[in-house]
Amino acid sequence: MGAGHTHKLYRHARSPVHALPPHCKIAAVFCFVLVVVSTPRTAVWAFGLYALLLAAVAAAARVPAAFLLRRLLIEVPFVAFALLMPFVAQGERVHVLGLSLSHSGLWGAWNILAKGTLGVAASVLLASTTELRALLLGLQRLRLPPLLVQIATFMIRYGDVIADEMRRMRIARESRGFTARGVRHWRVLATSAGALFIRSYERGERVHLAMVSRGYAGTMPVIDEVSASRAQWTYAAALPLAALAVRLTGWMLT
Repeated sequence: MGAGHTHKLYRHARSPVHALPPHCKIAAVFCFVLVVVSTPRTAVWAFGLYALLLAAVAAAARVPAAFLLRRLLIEVPFVAFALLMPFVAQGERVHVLGLSLSHSGLWGAWNILAKGTLGVAASVLLASTTELRALLLGLQRLRLPPLLVQIATFMIRYGDVIADEMRRMRIARESRGFTARGVRHWRVLATSAGALFIRSYERGERVHLAMVSRGYAGTMPVIDEVSASRAQWTYAAALPLAALAVRLTGWMLT
């Protein structure tokens, strides 16, 4: 992966959050999510404060609210599952707008929505302020097993390659007047999927041989050394520490 490779979630800007080393941001988001997950579902006010903390981070990173909300659509399947829980869960029933809902199911739905949305929002902020290669370097700096880092690197890289190959094959089909309209066109799509698999496999073999010929022996060379100062660690720790303060306040009040 080249140093200039970026992903669609990344938003280029000059901000203190963008300038932080990637491993500092990864550790901060991980600790923040741990605090959120450990918060009792009944502490509704705490989740509101967590959302305000993320809003402050988004403002510092110059990430517009519309950009963040569009990226949050990825959790729609989980939202649909959470909305079904009050109807299918067992236990005491309550009546809301003429509907018979499970009391435990309502709390379960709230628990999934609140914690899931906050976790996804924190991840989106991390991705929108950190380039893809920097994320991988940050994971490497945090001593994630090198094999897992390599797998993630190749997976992301070849995901882009396969997506680009699919786009070219789609353009080639459409340029020949093909448009899938029903079951009778599934054979053509299946043939295209088979061709895509073969092309991807052959390209993977060629890349592997090229890497071996250049001295690859199972480990990727570290090109960029990423380090962080004490001030940068302190700045990155502001989010999880503030969330921890909210969590401890709620624990003392109960």
